[in-house]
Formats: sequence, C-alpha cells, structure tokens
Amino acid sequence: MHKNHRIFAVTAAAVLLCALAGSATRAQLAPTASLSDELVAQYKLTKLGVDSTGITVTDPGTVLMVQKGGVLGFPPTDMGILPTKFENGSIHSPSPVLTGMFKQNVSTRFFTAGERVYVTKLDINMKAAKITFSLVECDTCNGVQNPSNYKAVLTFQFAKGSLESANPADVENTIAQVLAVDSDPNQGGGGDQGGQGQQGGQQQQDQPQQQQQPAATVNISVGQTLDQVKAALGEPVKTVNLGTKQILVYKDLKVTLLKGKVTDVE
Repeated sequence: MHKNHRIFAVTAAAVLLCALAGSATRAQLAPTASLSDELVAQYKLTKLGVDSTGITVTDPGTVLMVQKGGVLGFPPTDMGILPTKFENGSIHSPSPVLTGMFKQNVSTRFFTAGERVYVTKLDINMKAAKITFSLVECDTCNGVQNPSNYKAVLTFQFAKGSLESANPADVENTIAQVLAVDSDPNQGGGGDQGGQGQQGGQQQQDQPQQQQQPAATVNISVGQTLDQVKAALGEPVKTVNLGTKQILVYKDLKVTLLKGKVTDVE
C-alpha cells in the first residue's frame, strides 16, 4: 500500500515538473508585443486642427515618404475618399471611370514618389488581413508654396489569415514598399512645427535656381495614352474626371483624354 502511494507521488511530481517546464517554454516563445502594438508604435498618428489659416498640425506624428506613384489623393473638403489598394507588390488605384461616376467635379490627383505624408488614422483588421492608412500631405515637409492638404486612403491587402502569425518586421517591409519612414523630414523644407502653410527657408532659396533651368521639350499628340502623357509630363497639378472624359491640368498645358486616349491639347 505504501509502495503504491510512493509511486503515485513520484508520478504526480513528474507531471507537475513537465507542466512547469512547458509553461516556461511557452513564456519564452511568447511574442513581446503584438503586431498591432508594433505598428502603432512605428507609425505615430498626426493630429490635425483648423484655424483661420486653414488646416494645421496640432501634434505631428511619423512622416512617411511615398515610394511609388498611384495613390489617389482627394481635396481636404471631400468626405468620401475612394481607397487605393496595394496587393502582391502592385498598386491598384481607383478606376478613373468609377471616380468620375461617384466624384464628379472633384479635383483628384496622384501622390508622387518623394512626397511626404502624415498618418492620421491606422486601421488594422486581422480577420480581413488588411492594414489601412489614412494619409494627408505634409505640406511643410514638401516645402510647397500653396498648401493643398490633399488626403488619401491606402489599404495594404495581405493573404487571408497571414497577419495573425506575421512577423511585424516583414509587415513593415511590405508597407515600406509604398510608405517608408522618412529619416529626415526636414530635408523637404518644412519640418514638423507649426501649421501646414509654413515653408522652409532653404526651399525658398532653391526655388529661383530651379525656375531658371530651361524646360525640356516634350511632344504630346492625339491618340497617346494616359501613361504616355504622364511619362512625358509627369504627374499633373490637377486631374478632373468626368466619366469617360479626363482632363489633366499642368502648369502651362491642359490635356484632354477620352476613354484613356488624348483628344485635345491646349
């Protein structure tokens, strides 16, 4: 009888030691922070306000630099923004036809590579495997003369179920293909202090020299595609979408396209 008690006690102790060892192992393997915590820490949100001069930055956050063109921006007064999606290494902009149908008379434009933006909202949907950034131009960082405060929504779509076990570093590397953390936001000419309408002194000094450079000759002809126009002229100052008709407004030029082909140049 006593022998059976001793066997039971030894067995119970062995089971307890295994359980404690398993708990310790799980504790060592447990992640120190969740993906959401990592992303929230990496991309600090910017808080905006409004005063007599327009939109101002009340609490500047992380400044990101756009790495790829194609993120469609909307005026600050537009409440309904059509999102741009990044999936499998490619940017999928809202269709010009859909934009024209739902956003008539709205002057949209694409953010260009090298522009700096703030993050005003970050939504992490683990179940849908997508991370959505709400963005606004960092006009002070970009050193623009006329602040426009264009905004955009960019969604990063991942494979179903992948975010639940994803390495935060891998997720951030994917995001950085389009939105890279800017290591020197002041280089653009503005910095993070004050309202969006301020400009950096160095940028103002550089502008006259840039204006003195002769403009290259480009040829735009009827029948060219939208991509050919942008390849020759770059991104327009303003884009007007009217259903199948699209008008690209440049500094000294206006290009009209119908169903994606140039029909008139003024």
